[in-house]
Amino acid sequence: MAIIPEDLYKRRHFGTPQSVSLIVTNYIIVVIAVQVFAMANPIHWLFWVVIGLLAIYNFFQMRKNREDLDRKNLIVYAVSIVLLLVVFFLLRLKVTS
Repeated sequence: MAIIPEDLYKRRHFGTPQSVSLIVTNYIIVVIAVQVFAMANPIHWLFWVVIGLLAIYNFFQMRKNREDLDRKNLIVYAVSIVLLLVVFFLLRLKVTS
C-alpha cells in the first residue's frame, strides 16, 4: 500500500506571477496589432496608438505590482521587450520583401 506524504496537500500554489501575465499580454497584443495594422508598407497610425496604450497599461501594472518585481523579474521583463522587438521586425520582414 502506497503511503502519501503528509506535506503533499500542504504545498501551496501561488498561481501565475503577474510579470508572466504581463509578458504574455504584451506578446498577444503586439502580434495581433502587427497583423492588423502594420502589415502595410507604411505602418498605420492605429498601430502606434495600440503600442502607446500597451505601454501605459504596462506602466500601471508594474506600478500596481511593485512588490512582485524583484531584480530577476525586471531582467526577464526587459529581455521579453527586446525579444518583442525582434518578433515585430520578423513579422514586418514579410512586408518589405
